[in-house]
Amino acid sequence: MSSLVKIPVTMIIDDDSIDQMLYKRIIDRSGLVETVLSFYYAEDALAFLRQPDRPDIDVILLDINMPGMSGFEFLQAAEEEFGESFADIVVIMLTTSLDPKDQERASAHKCVKAYFDKPLNNDQLLQISEMLQG
Repeated sequence: MSSLVKIPVTMIIDDDSIDQMLYKRIIDRSGLVETVLSFYYAEDALAFLRQPDRPDIDVILLDINMPGMSGFEFLQAAEEEFGESFADIVVIMLTTSLDPKDQERASAHKCVKAYFDKPLNNDQLLQISEMLQG
């Protein structure tokens, strides 16, 4: 465990309360994440990112299909508004989508470092920790 990097701040953006509960349980049990910020709507997460006194976000766990603003619309808005400072955040796309076009769309964003099938599991969380090492 000493080789794993602690993730200071992780943001979860997912409209499904069951998924959010599951992710928090996995994160809590792993001991890898210090702070979790949860949002059910991408618009709320974007508003949070605009706050000047917010903590730095290290990882975003982002659902693709959400009401209102989708995960892809969130990415586009955040990249346009925050530029390179947003590109430094590790974004993990989480989805139940089987459409290969979604994975292609995700890989077109520099900040998206992985595309995982839902639900998030402990092995995936370990992979995220390893990504932060490099």
